[in-house]
Amino acid sequence: MIRNLAAGVQAFTSNAFLVSGEPRADAPPVTDAGDHGRRVLVDAGSNFDVVGRVREHVDGLDAVVLTHTHPDHVGNLADVREAFDVETWGFDTDRDEVDHELPDGGTVRMGSAEYEALHTPGHKDDHLCLYSPGAGVLFAGDLIFGNGGFGRTDLAEGDRDALIDSIDRVGERVGEDLREMHVGHGPSVLTDPRQDVELAARSARMR
Repeated sequence: MIRNLAAGVQAFTSNAFLVSGEPRADAPPVTDAGDHGRRVLVDAGSNFDVVGRVREHVDGLDAVVLTHTHPDHVGNLADVREAFDVETWGFDTDRDEVDHELPDGGTVRMGSAEYEALHTPGHKDDHLCLYSPGAGVLFAGDLIFGNGGFGRTDLAEGDRDALIDSIDRVGERVGEDLREMHVGHGPSVLTDPRQDVELAARSARMR
């Protein structure tokens, strides 16, 4: 189950996705980042009561996974850490918001699916996308948006050429069975998201 807890919020925030689900009967005990996954918050958003919205659906969190550390994605993080005594995973542990490294090619269990972390700089140096071939789900952060949109590169650490390379990498990695793309801003793409990935790759090349 994937819920956008920022849906309907009238404030400057990213989306914040609660991924939940029962673990497999044969799943091992929770011992590391790869095993944290039943109840995971993908990005914390900002400027709204995400803690209250989490508690509407689950009684706790096992982990927070960050696509990147721009303020609109981590503004609520301190409240989430305090409320749920939860640790965070992201690409760069030099960032105060990241407790544990989720490296390029690393995996994390969210809900009942395994996701691969793809380091995708261009919008920000520590940007990750999260892809589950088994579930057919991509968390694209601020790299790719619906209707061929793509992340801005005029902020610190932005790089259009790196962004194009990252979009191309995602396009090469995702399979034909990609069913859902959940993005950092705007609505999720639930119909033929590969088309939006391909359109973003073309759009980003237009100078």
